[in-house]
Amino acid sequence: MIASSPGPLAPSAANPEFRLIDIGANLTHESFHEDLDAVLQRAENAGVERIVVTGSGLECSRQALALAQAYPARLACTAGVHPHHAASHGAAEFVHIADLAAVAEVRAVGETGLDFYRDFSPRVDQERAFEVQLEIAADTGLPVFLHERDAHTRFIAILARYRDRISAAVVHCFTGDRESLAAYLDMDLYVGLTGWICDERRGAHLWDLAGLIPDDRLMIETDAPYLLPRDLRPRPKSRRNEPMYLPRVLAAVAKARQQPMDHLAVVTRANAERFFNWPGDDACAA
Repeated sequence: MIASSPGPLAPSAANPEFRLIDIGANLTHESFHEDLDAVLQRAENAGVERIVVTGSGLECSRQALALAQAYPARLACTAGVHPHHAASHGAAEFVHIADLAAVAEVRAVGETGLDFYRDFSPRVDQERAFEVQLEIAADTGLPVFLHERDAHTRFIAILARYRDRISAAVVHCFTGDRESLAAYLDMDLYVGLTGWICDERRGAHLWDLAGLIPDDRLMIETDAPYLLPRDLRPRPKSRRNEPMYLPRVLAAVAKARQQPMDHLAVVTRANAERFFNWPGDDACAA
């Protein structure tokens, strides 16, 4: 039975005691250049303790690392090449990605995977870049931050060849169907849910699927500045998503799974700490 969609964000959904971790925010995006300190403060006020900044290309990954080094108590990052940018990254660029992966603040390889929905890069280049990054993850022991859209069959086929050599992997921003979710769970992958679940037009199916994800395989994220939860009231004029809206995702996922929000907050934080090898302490909330 599908739970009803949550209403407007309740005060309890922005409880700063939750100490959440946003596993994917694109804080290098130009929309954050002018007010990042304020964005981080709003996130902290909403109970979002730490944020993983997504790297989606070589230059973006360098910028993500710079942010993580500038805010070490609040931020960590990934380093990788999104499938959209695969065609513009060759062997030389991936040498630099591998170098970044050796830096302590880089907690995962990616965002990497396949996107056959937009095909901004030729599929052969996407697959090449995906395999190179899986090799980097295998060599470094880092987990992998994965992207897949309309490419499930090839995505699974490639990933399966490397799965035994990779420490862990998360399918970030999961929006797929029951069959793809089952395949990911069979491969012992983590699953990241975003504000897509708050979209009654596109995300209604996730209300059934969210409850199928085991507690120890679930994480939450905003994918900011994208995927602003559609059910936010009032909606921000800028339409920019921010990490401070992660409690909205938590509220929707908790309601879909028929679990208390405080339980899900603890579970998803523990999973993120384990996955990114980023244990928390009281200093992280300061």
